[in-house]
Amino acid sequence: MVLVLSGICLVCSALLGTVYAVTKAPIEASELAKVNAAISAVTPAFDNIPSEDVRTLDDGAQIYTSRMGGQVVGYAIKVSTSGFGGPLTIMVGFTPDGTVYNTSVISHSETPGLGAKLVDENCAPRVQVKGKNPSTNKISVAKDGGEIDAITASTITSRAFLKGVNAAYEVFKNNCMDHEQE
Repeated sequence: MVLVLSGICLVCSALLGTVYAVTKAPIEASELAKVNAAISAVTPAFDNIPSEDVRTLDDGAQIYTSRMGGQVVGYAIKVSTSGFGGPLTIMVGFTPDGTVYNTSVISHSETPGLGAKLVDENCAPRVQVKGKNPSTNKISVAKDGGEIDAITASTITSRAFLKGVNAAYEVFKNNCMDHEQE
């Protein structure tokens, strides 16, 4: 019995290791493609490869710098926050002066048909946050005295998204301002 069980464990371990080795590179390539697409969507046009020059902070936030002709044209900042259904990971693009250029939802666990509407580029919070600078605008839902409309029946998700935008701005403010020529 011991030998049979040991043999089964050995075969299963070898299969698991093989599957991991075979799928590791395609999974990493897929994740990199997703990040590059998000960077392209949230920053002005660039000629460098921002994903090759990423800074990861202690809190897990990541900063990607976009350049055109050697000049910084924007920053893409990836942050995570807690939504209604679980973690919400977004990427927020800023121009060098701190204005939100665009946003992208990388991953979420929100309720389909409600909070999951956040993925749509035309949902209220994503549209209304564009062109706003968190230093001069109140980036929170109107219910909380802010300038942004919540997704109908998904105030918690909208709050989480805007909390993520504000967190990304804090990362920008503390790590990117006055660093345009890095």
